[in-house]
Amino acid sequence: MGLRILITNDDGVDAPGIAIMADIARALSDDVWIVAPDGNQSGAGHRLSFGHELTIDQRDARTFAVVGGSPADCVVAGMTHLLGNRPADVVLSGVNAGQNLGDIVNCSGTAAGAREGAMQGAIGIAMSQGVDYEISRDVDWSNAKAHGLAAARAVIAAAQGREHYYNVNFPFCDPATTKGIAVVPLQRFSRSPFSYYPSDNAGKFFVAIPQTPLPLDRGADFETMRRDGYVTVTPLLLQQTDMGLAERLNGTLTL
Repeated sequence: MGLRILITNDDGVDAPGIAIMADIARALSDDVWIVAPDGNQSGAGHRLSFGHELTIDQRDARTFAVVGGSPADCVVAGMTHLLGNRPADVVLSGVNAGQNLGDIVNCSGTAAGAREGAMQGAIGIAMSQGVDYEISRDVDWSNAKAHGLAAARAVIAAAQGREHYYNVNFPFCDPATTKGIAVVPLQRFSRSPFSYYPSDNAGKFFVAIPQTPLPLDRGADFETMRRDGYVTVTPLLLQQTDMGLAERLNGTLTL
């Protein structure tokens, strides 16, 4: 029996990146399902819509939009309902319009889709296409198109157990100059990258990333993708406990 693949994203079911992900998935399997938000859910993180009724809009036999739902909502609906009694073996989230690197993963709906997939027992892989925001906010999808299938195959082949999910970012260089895959840690920024950003509309503001906090580690995902031109793969743990610190603190904290 071949792979069963579930696709989600945080840019919405009609976003161009999800069509690229569908092409990647259909090169891996003929059993591909799409369950994604009906609109943009960027920055939703791992929000689950507790206490709010959601509606599923069926687009075709294996494509569904969750109205108002987050990527995590979509994966839950897919894995525990829409795919019946055989949940997906692999959850692919993306391809996101823009990189998800470093601490930004903590708020990324794209990463959350892969994380919820892993929590549901699948191999969870988030994929994002980097953008050089210093030049343009337009997304050049050519690297994801050229290398997405190979990256997905490599991660699926290497995945062990279900205690990890994987964050993949494609550089914005010419695909012919991409140097390969680098397995790297997340960039831990010197401070939170998120900040108050004033709007042109009086009394209103955005939460934005006006500047990337420095310094940057040349061995972490941010610079390895952006400056060195690699497809970056970062394995992330579902178990977030610092086990070493927990062991050292055990018995030392008292009331």
